[in-house]
Amino acid sequence: MSTLAPLRLLREPWNASESNQSNTTAGAGGGWCQGLDIPNELFLALGLVSLVENLLVVAAILKNRNLHSPMYYFICCLAVSDMLVSVSNLVETLFMLLMEHGVLVIRASVVRHVDNVINMLICSSVVSSLSFLGVIAVDRYITIFYALRYHSIMTLQRAMVTMATVWLASTVSSTVFITYYHNNAILLCLIGFFLFVLVLMLVLYIHMFALARHHLRSISSQQKQPTVYRSSSLKGAVTLTILLGVFFICWGPFFFHLILIVTCPTNPFCTCFFSYFNLFLILIICNSVVDPLIYAFRSRELRRTLREVVLCSW
Repeated sequence: MSTLAPLRLLREPWNASESNQSNTTAGAGGGWCQGLDIPNELFLALGLVSLVENLLVVAAILKNRNLHSPMYYFICCLAVSDMLVSVSNLVETLFMLLMEHGVLVIRASVVRHVDNVINMLICSSVVSSLSFLGVIAVDRYITIFYALRYHSIMTLQRAMVTMATVWLASTVSSTVFITYYHNNAILLCLIGFFLFVLVLMLVLYIHMFALARHHLRSISSQQKQPTVYRSSSLKGAVTLTILLGVFFICWGPFFFHLILIVTCPTNPFCTCFFSYFNLFLILIICNSVVDPLIYAFRSRELRRTLREVVLCSW
């Protein structure tokens, strides 16, 4: 069964022996401890869908000069991060399938080198994807609360520095993670980073939603149209729920998996949770599929450019 190469290092805790793993899993009992048998074809299919979606987003942003702004550059970087997740998954799954069926026979040293490359790609893409989700939230916050000063605050130069910093930090952190993945301190840093991004998005988007409701209430009271206020408020609440809900559902289980590795590596119920590791990986790939729908395809200008790209009218 396929798993992403670098995350496979975290499939089971390294500080729990194989015998302890099997004994505690058996002790927990029940069929639910056997995990899910996710076929390689599903990994491949989701990876291909995500790759095509995000490639179209990048192509549309590069094509249309009206989209050459910090906001769309951040969305483009998020799409590149998600593309790296997809490419890493596709390459790793194809290698495993070819080797399992005897089509590809390569030396163990070459396998290790390929695995290290995929390790770097997927780890840096995970960190950069989370980082750009946070950057996009900050950018939208500045757009709403500092609208008149936005272009002086978020200049193109600052946007470029931000993007370069995220990519550099992602590369360095992924190197450290691959080297010291067995150290609990590294996992705690990764968990802390996820919690920081989660709290940042919660605070910023909820504050933006509260301000939008306040403006809608003021407008509806002046125009005496409470129905419009309720409809717009409900739409905003649904959008906020989808945005934060997708983030938590797709990323939460994997980081909860990391928390259990640190806190209870030999507990029977924790080991049962570990057996669903492939499901958590599927959710991460699903996030790469959903991100363009949330952050990119809602833009009318980008959708128009996307139609031109699909129709090859360059």
